Amino acid sequence: MQKEATVILKEFWGYDDFRGSQKSIIDAIIAGNDVLALMPTGGGKSLCYQVPAMTMDGLCIVVSPLVALIQDQVKQLKARGIKAIALTGGIPFEELNDLLDNCLFGNYKFLYLSPERLQQSIIQERIQEMNVNLIAIDEAHCISQWGNDFRPAYLDCSILKELKPDTPTIALTATATPQVVDDIIQNLKLDSAAIFKDSFSRSNIVFKVKRTEDKLYQLKKYMGKFPGSSIVYVRSRKMTQQLSEFLNRNGVKAAFFHGGITKTEKEEKLNLWLEGKLNTMVATNAFGMGVDKPDVRLVVHYQIPDSLESYFQEAGRAGRDGKPSTAIILTTLEDQERAKQQFLSNLPDVAFVKNVYSKLNNYFQISYGESLEEPLEFRFNKFCKRYDLNPNTTYNALKILDQNSVLSLSENFKEKTLLQFVASKAGIFSYLDKNRTSATIIQTILRTYGGITEYETKINLHLLSKKTGKNEKALKKLLKQLQDDGIVKYQNNTSDLEINFLVPREDDHTINPFAKKIRELNAVKQGNMEAMLGYVQNKKICRSIYLLKYFGENAKEKCGTCDICTKGNKLKSPVKLEERILALLNLGPSTSRKLEKATGANEKDLLQALQGLLEDEMIVLNHINEYAIRE
Repeated sequence: MQKEATVILKEFWGYDDFRGSQKSIIDAIIAGNDVLALMPTGGGKSLCYQVPAMTMDGLCIVVSPLVALIQDQVKQLKARGIKAIALTGGIPFEELNDLLDNCLFGNYKFLYLSPERLQQSIIQERIQEMNVNLIAIDEAHCISQWGNDFRPAYLDCSILKELKPDTPTIALTATATPQVVDDIIQNLKLDSAAIFKDSFSRSNIVFKVKRTEDKLYQLKKYMGKFPGSSIVYVRSRKMTQQLSEFLNRNGVKAAFFHGGITKTEKEEKLNLWLEGKLNTMVATNAFGMGVDKPDVRLVVHYQIPDSLESYFQEAGRAGRDGKPSTAIILTTLEDQERAKQQFLSNLPDVAFVKNVYSKLNNYFQISYGESLEEPLEFRFNKFCKRYDLNPNTTYNALKILDQNSVLSLSENFKEKTLLQFVASKAGIFSYLDKNRTSATIIQTILRTYGGITEYETKINLHLLSKKTGKNEKALKKLLKQLQDDGIVKYQNNTSDLEINFLVPREDDHTINPFAKKIRELNAVKQGNMEAMLGYVQNKKICRSIYLLKYFGENAKEKCGTCDICTKGNKLKSPVKLEERILALLNLGPSTSRKLEKATGANEKDLLQALQGLLEDEMIVLNHINEYAIRE
């Protein structure tokens, strides 16, 4: 017998009632209808499929794009006493088979998997045998080529409709333009879908754009205003490190996060931030999706994102607990030109994509008509340097090849360490006798890897670190010394990209089928950039109204809190700003920062006033960049 949804909600989640459209969505699912749910970040999307699945017999299949997202959801369900299974990468066949048996016979309620997992024949065969009560496609905008996170494997999610034609499907997303909504419905083959759209409005978030000539100063100032948890988004890995170092020097506990750091580093930094031991995470957009931290008070975009979809999703990670929070873009005029240069000038045309594909095959020595099955470690910077290719444009070309299933590109940091002892046994014993401090470590390596004196052996530094008590950095230093002393042959290679070729090499014939799509997508990305720059340059329309209109929502009521809404609310002093500046400078020279603080003026007005006084030759800039009264 079915339990009522409100009873389930109270029993497992402790809530007395639903929010927004949740109850209507759940009722539609229980009635057997397909559903598209458009809800803001923090709007409680997961309850929309978890609760109805708990009211019905059988199991709910959830397709989700990120391993971190899947693991977090499964962990939360298990903590509530609900049986859930995650099928992520790296599971041996026997274990995978056992897990699928558990789905069939173990009274499990949820099976989470990635869209790539769904393509495996064993998964599809076993799903046909399962009693599936609901199919949930999370982050459904990933299915649209017009969306900001397009994942080609999502296009194959429609196979679930073929495997379970009588099972209702719910697609969920927090960012979707009208065009993306149409794509979701069409590609998932949703049958007469009931569409529910809660307002994307985030009234607890203050949206701001701060135009400044000193972004570092403004970043430090905002960090002082919002001492809680924060995220700073940038566009490059190098910038994550630079800004985190700057913030730490200025008393803000910060760490950097990007796709090129190891899995262990990611987990350590994420946990420190989640536990509040780190205030700030400076990150590329590799960070955020699937991270459940409700108390982020500030999200700063230090560089302009490539689209309003990306921006709104990232900014929406502020204030998920509903409490007042701020999302701000720090920008200079140069930033806007830089964004155009970065995103628009680096869009690869068809000829460039063909050239990269050809060079890629040559790089890995793949002949025409040949197909490789194993994944290949890829040294991206080395590849670009060899063929004199622009890295940004080349990376975009690789993404296009990935999106069109020519190859699979994953940003997983990998380290491969090869070692062979090349000295004779007598030589090794003599070395051990002369180097007592490192003898224990060398002996541990020899005991752990039996054939290491005969052939090159892949060794696990993490394992050796545990066995010897030495950190990996110290082990690498020792191995390098052993190589210099002629005892071993040592290689330590790292790569942060992995490539899997999915189709045989056919050069232009491989690219031609989606050449038109490349041109269309380039046009879409140009439009995305124009909309993003329009938001940054906007000086008249309420920030919230601007964002909501972009996502097809006609909001009429101004937020009253953004920089546009509040700019006319500042009290005007009866004394002119120029006169206040002169009065302060009569007391002694001062920097623009001190003047901004003393006058209470905004930076733009202050700089205009200072420029006027300089032009009128009433003040001067001295040798240490302070403003002073002209003598």
